[in-house]
Amino acid sequence: MQVTHKTLLEVAVPTPLTRPFNYQCPLDIDLPVVGARVTVPFGARELTGMVTALVSEIDESINIDKLKPIIAVLDNEPLQPPSFHKLLTWASNYYHYSLGEIYNQSWPALLRKGELANLQTVMHWCITDIGKETPVDDLKRAKKQQQLLEHMQAHQHQFAQQLKYEGFSSATIKACVEKQYIEQRPLPQPTPCYWNESHINESDKLVLNPEQAIAVAAINNSPTYKTSLLLGVTGSGKTEVYLQAIEQVISRGHQALVMVPEIGLTPQTLQRFQSRFNVPIVFLHSGLNDKERLEGWLKAKMGLAAIVIGTRSAIFTPLLKPGMIIVDEEHDGSFKQQDTFRYNARDLAVVRANTENIPLVMGSATPSFETLHNAQLGKYQQLTLTKRAGNANQASHQLIDIKGLQLQSGMSPQLIELLRHHLNQGNQVMIFLNRRGYAPALLCHECGWLGKCQRCDANYTVHQRYQYVQCHHCGDQHAIPYQCPGCSSTQLATAGVGTEQLEQAINEIFPEFNSVRIDRDSTRRKGSLDDSLKGIANNDYQILIGTQMLAKGHHFPDVTLVAILDVDSALFSGDFRASEKLAQLYLQVSGRAGRASKPGQVVLQTHHPEHALLQLLNNKGYMAFSEVAMKERRVAQLPPYWHMALLRIESHDGDCITAFNQTIQTVCHPLLQQLGSKEYPLRQIGPMPSPMERRAGRYRWQVIFEASTRSRLHTFIDALQTELQRHKSAKKVRWSIDVDPIDMV
Repeated sequence: MQVTHKTLLEVAVPTPLTRPFNYQCPLDIDLPVVGARVTVPFGARELTGMVTALVSEIDESINIDKLKPIIAVLDNEPLQPPSFHKLLTWASNYYHYSLGEIYNQSWPALLRKGELANLQTVMHWCITDIGKETPVDDLKRAKKQQQLLEHMQAHQHQFAQQLKYEGFSSATIKACVEKQYIEQRPLPQPTPCYWNESHINESDKLVLNPEQAIAVAAINNSPTYKTSLLLGVTGSGKTEVYLQAIEQVISRGHQALVMVPEIGLTPQTLQRFQSRFNVPIVFLHSGLNDKERLEGWLKAKMGLAAIVIGTRSAIFTPLLKPGMIIVDEEHDGSFKQQDTFRYNARDLAVVRANTENIPLVMGSATPSFETLHNAQLGKYQQLTLTKRAGNANQASHQLIDIKGLQLQSGMSPQLIELLRHHLNQGNQVMIFLNRRGYAPALLCHECGWLGKCQRCDANYTVHQRYQYVQCHHCGDQHAIPYQCPGCSSTQLATAGVGTEQLEQAINEIFPEFNSVRIDRDSTRRKGSLDDSLKGIANNDYQILIGTQMLAKGHHFPDVTLVAILDVDSALFSGDFRASEKLAQLYLQVSGRAGRASKPGQVVLQTHHPEHALLQLLNNKGYMAFSEVAMKERRVAQLPPYWHMALLRIESHDGDCITAFNQTIQTVCHPLLQQLGSKEYPLRQIGPMPSPMERRAGRYRWQVIFEASTRSRLHTFIDALQTELQRHKSAKKVRWSIDVDPIDMV
């Protein structure tokens, strides 16, 4: 085949290799556009890649005849807008990850498998002219057909599923089709981005207080790029600010992307947006099946959705006319992907908003130190909400010293009395315990045997209801043993308290009140979380028990007491971010109390009520705490003042890790000497075992790299990756770079 420079393509292929690959485009295949997906051969496999360039200048070292031809072109037009190539290329360079893998992960699963990027045609039943003119009395002998004709004359058109819900059988529908009373027609596609201010439900709008009004005006004073930090205490009405800021976006015929950290937040958020806006809203999260996710993604891309609400991966949803990005609870750790492509969706939102030249709003009552630092430097506009919305007042805070007290399933007598007091007044109470299951450990009373996971350095968690023990790190589970494997004793006991045990104890102490538990175990069934939240809103449950799923973003107006159990371990953690995470969790959980006109109370049980962190949070709040903690970070040369990357190493074979660690030491020393200096220091800590050295059968080690400047750190990582890839020991372990890590475990 005669090959010219016009028939060569540069394709980003989903492999760990960071470089793109060149392929031929055969003469019998139409030349794809840049940004289209193509099916290509790669070794013995066929992969879906992205055309990133048409090769016009051929490197003399390339043997054109040996280049493989592409197999198929999957798209007639770019799958994603041109700004996405810039965004994903930035992500590839910043996170030191393969561009082909990043493209692949930015698509819904069906697009990765080669599905066409087309919305399925939706068919609906319509009444024909014959059906309109036929008197229903003509069908007296066919009652079901008569009812269907009467129904269609009243409604004109119906979706197929709706007719089945109305009780019409397939046979009845078929009979009416044969008589030409009804027929199926494709539903016309709506006009892209066809909405304006009339699509806003004015009756649902709330009156803004002065602080909220200033925030909305500051966000909307320009439609171009600007990042705003909306720092509002819990219950200050940040969501109302988001809603009214989006109004102008909608009125211009543009789209808004709203990102929330947890799937658990989405039912209430979606309901709030649906009641305010009479526009198509798409909802994207991990609970959708592949078909639903692709449909939502395509509607956003084609401009058929005005608002897109989603979790972390929604940052990769293309918009036909992007107008604004909102990141709610920007401090939340779930915005950081913890495996494979380890991106932070919050940071990608900043880059995307800048690339697309649209405003970005990041909201939180407890902003991350990185975001606060950027606001202090003037990179972000800071907007502050200091007052709770409506008549709500700040909740009172109390520490309960539990040293020497007899606890009942983790609850002190003083806490139990407080719970009883609030319940007897007709209010709801919430108990927060960030540990699911019945108990975090199973042990033998005779010999001290402890139920440990065989694949992780962790204990099995006891799940009493379903009679099994499970490792919450690798998922391994077994039936609860009846005898000790060590001494055959039957004296097995649980240690510690989980939400399941807490629920059991609450039901025994307060049998006259209904309780609900919300954690990952109790919400596995689809729709169960939504049902529980509706039950809480209807006051079907008076006692709310849960983990972080219950603590973030929910509005429970009748909750007047929030109790926080067992957070002492975070006070003495080796993770330098532990105090920040604890402060954020404490304030977020506390924010569920007293959100309406009823006064709220927050109680934290602790063995260390005198601890400086708790005293500072209790007496002066998060901003005072952050000021002190950030000064400590600056002195210790830690983020956000220094910049960090983590080299993670895993292998089933400990000897392979030892060999790779020696390679790291050999490679790193000259690079640190070459790229570091007194003015721009570089620092290496490790190799050392991870805090949990063995997980899911793999040994895990890590190396921390720190630098005073971001550019110097990235230059070093680029050089390090290049050098490590040349060594055989690097091929015998699994290793990855985590830039800006938030979890050292």
